[in-house]
Amino acid sequence: MTIEIKNILSKKILSEAKGYLDIGFTHTLNPYSGCAFSCSYCYVREMPIQKFKDIPWGEWVDIKTNAAENYREELNKLRRKHKPVNVFMSSATDPYQPIERKAEITRGILEAMIEYPPDLLQIQTRSPLILRDLDLLVELKKSCEVFVSMTIETDRDDIKQIFAPLAPGIKLRLKALKKMHEVGITTQASISPVLPFTPDFPKLLEGIVDRIWIDTLHIGDGSMGKRSERLGMPQLFAVNGLSAWYQRDIHIRVEKYFLKTFPLDMIHVSRNEAFPNQK
Repeated sequence: MTIEIKNILSKKILSEAKGYLDIGFTHTLNPYSGCAFSCSYCYVREMPIQKFKDIPWGEWVDIKTNAAENYREELNKLRRKHKPVNVFMSSATDPYQPIERKAEITRGILEAMIEYPPDLLQIQTRSPLILRDLDLLVELKKSCEVFVSMTIETDRDDIKQIFAPLAPGIKLRLKALKKMHEVGITTQASISPVLPFTPDFPKLLEGIVDRIWIDTLHIGDGSMGKRSERLGMPQLFAVNGLSAWYQRDIHIRVEKYFLKTFPLDMIHVSRNEAFPNQK
């Protein structure tokens, strides 16, 4: 698949956190617009950033070449106003999608953060490429709270191929979590959205994560399931014989199952609330 890549200059890189994110975070930061992973359930497909595009989601990426420069300037302005800066990276793209290997926009932002640290940084990704920047994360951890949240919606490769065939492999994501956990980075497994998994899924996460985040297509799409419905998720589940997993109470059932392996304080369930800094 051909992906249209453009270099752009963004007016701002820090956006005010809204919706469920405004509880635990003050700002979101997206190093790119668009995402080459092209997950079928991605709620961003239903947002204006894609609605006004002629090119399908997953086939275009805009590189914000001045992202690090913007971050420095905006962070300094916020500090002069004595504003807290709790950053969620990223809410509408993956900061470690394939183009990052060459463009290094996310790496540049992390380098700027070492110089001008936020109070809190949570990185949300599904890519083991984050291990490339482990040196920067360890250094940044000295001056601010750092959380790495790896999306692992399922432990079944066949399910991944149905819903997110272009995303990195599950085993590679698990290895990345393990490595980050070993060097002292606070790690989270984001089961977001919940997709069908095997009974052994919780065991795969034992000892490599500090927290588990459970989210669903009904809650996590930002419109109580309406965006997921427009994206055809009920039909995709049904045609693959998976309708039992497309239920509004699936997060409750998954939480109960994971509580057999993990203590309550390690599990956070999305109920239209942000991932908290502290429970």
